[in-house]
Amino acid sequence: MTDLLFDRRRSFLAVIDVQPVFLDKLGAEAGAALAARIAWLIGVARALGVPRLAVAEDIARNGPPHEAVRQALGATTPVHDKRVFGLAGQPGLCAAARALGRDQAVLVGLETDVCIAQSALGLAAAGFRVAVPADATGAAGADHAAGLERMRGAGITVTRIKGLFYEWVRDLDTLAALRERIGTQPPAGLDL
Repeated sequence: MTDLLFDRRRSFLAVIDVQPVFLDKLGAEAGAALAARIAWLIGVARALGVPRLAVAEDIARNGPPHEAVRQALGATTPVHDKRVFGLAGQPGLCAAARALGRDQAVLVGLETDVCIAQSALGLAAAGFRVAVPADATGAAGADHAAGLERMRGAGITVTRIKGLFYEWVRDLDTLAALRERIGTQPPAGLDL
């Protein structure tokens, strides 16, 4: 039987357009909360050895990722300049995803109905199995739900951070070791 869960040894985390210009569309409080959840998940990925692919749309115009996200990524994770909406449509980015040697992509960031959806659909078409945690993506108003619905209808796994966390962790020994490394306190509003 094929394992239907997402596995930390087969996954990479794509961090997409977590830039203040897009976070601001959600409002100050919601944008800050989303950035905190994404930064926390990046920390989990780092601790579990899940590689990260970070992209930001038109960095010269829109600026770098949110400071909390940059700190979580660390100095060794480059932020690639994304010049298309769906990262699989930019040959260098698709090649960078393939170079990670993983067949599962977990996408977080903004905006759910545009760059997340187009990246998810493009990566799925390129042969990756794709998951999108709904509480680690965002778009203003009804656009968030519309993006999730579109992806779900195309066979993309729509989940939540908590579910993905436990899929990556899988067992109590790994959970205990992870808690020693990153602590036990997730960001506000995220219960494990």
